Amino acid sequence: MQQKRLTPQLVSSLQGSPDGEYSVQDTVEPSLSVRVRVSGKKSFQVRYRAKGRRGTSKRYTIGSVDALSLSDARAEAERIRALVTLSQDPSAERSAKLREMTVGELCDLYMEEGTTTKKPSTLLTDKGRIERHIKPLLQSKLITGVTSADIEKFMRDVAVGKTAADIKTGERGRAIVEGGKGTAARTVGLLGGIFSFALKRKLRADNPVKGVKRYADKKNERFLSGDELGQLGEAISQLEKEGANRSAIAIIRLLAFTGARKNEIAALKWAEVDLERACLRLADSKTGAKVIPLGRPALLIFDELLGQANGQFVFPAEAGGSHFQGTAKVWKKIKSRSGFEDLRLHDLRHSFASMGLATGNALPIIGKLLGHGDTKTTNRYAHLADNPVKEAANQISSAIDTAMSGRKVSQS
Repeated sequence: MQQKRLTPQLVSSLQGSPDGEYSVQDTVEPSLSVRVRVSGKKSFQVRYRAKGRRGTSKRYTIGSVDALSLSDARAEAERIRALVTLSQDPSAERSAKLREMTVGELCDLYMEEGTTTKKPSTLLTDKGRIERHIKPLLQSKLITGVTSADIEKFMRDVAVGKTAADIKTGERGRAIVEGGKGTAARTVGLLGGIFSFALKRKLRADNPVKGVKRYADKKNERFLSGDELGQLGEAISQLEKEGANRSAIAIIRLLAFTGARKNEIAALKWAEVDLERACLRLADSKTGAKVIPLGRPALLIFDELLGQANGQFVFPAEAGGSHFQGTAKVWKKIKSRSGFEDLRLHDLRHSFASMGLATGNALPIIGKLLGHGDTKTTNRYAHLADNPVKEAANQISSAIDTAMSGRKVSQS
């Protein structure tokens, strides 16, 4: 722990470090410190030993740096130090009070203190599930009173649509909240994480989600066959000739050629493109820093784009300093033209995996290409091998039949 005289300017200047969280102890009020998380969030804390010098060292969070001045934090640290001198344990007393918190309050505490390693996109999803499903059904229930039966009922209620709503999110925005078994299963998964957080904080003695059998979260894994990829390519070429947005066309082709996720291409920066080594070096992605190898078709697209480079983004927006965001509009036309109305952009990633299996590549290789951090994720594509394997079986058996019939087998 660093030791410095805390000032408002120093506290304001402290930044998050990728090496992990750290604390800076105040030399004016030594029991006070500022805890800085990797995300950059800062809070005032008091360190003390319960039951004298040989007692357990504890940390008591006073509050966020954004909500509390340094002078108020010092005053509160002095007050807590005085309580400890009188043999009181502020942390234990707070924990006792927290045990009587509601599920809604627990969710708020979890979002504030239990999500430091999550990405902004995941936090946004978590917040949506909390506000639109968990709070409407469980908000006022005491966390100590939640049972496995309550979780099972919650899951059934979300599945049948009890939390479904059409919410206005702005002057023109709308959020259509739907139920269904998939939503229910994923939200119960989040609840499990929230109660695990409560367990670590000793707010509960167990996790009521543990042992609850969730609905199977069936992921839609549509993929295109070779003939269907031909149809899609023809539709893309037709729309390109008709003047469709060139950035959207290039993004869609690159998604098909790389198996990347949509924003890994749409929001790509030139600083992340390494044409010399034929790869993309993403500073961040769903699974962290990532390298995406580029095949020849993708390299040809980047060679062409390089001559039109304008700014930091490979696909800059027509106005403003962001990246191009109009791919969905062009994709809708491509789907209609090719006859694949149910096809999603993400299905191009599945098709990349399927084609990899069809051309004889092993699952670990495909997982590496797709940037999977866990082999279990790649194993979800194992069923895609059924079609290629059947095709291979047909080719091999046909070749054997040809040979056994006395005819020459053609060599590829």
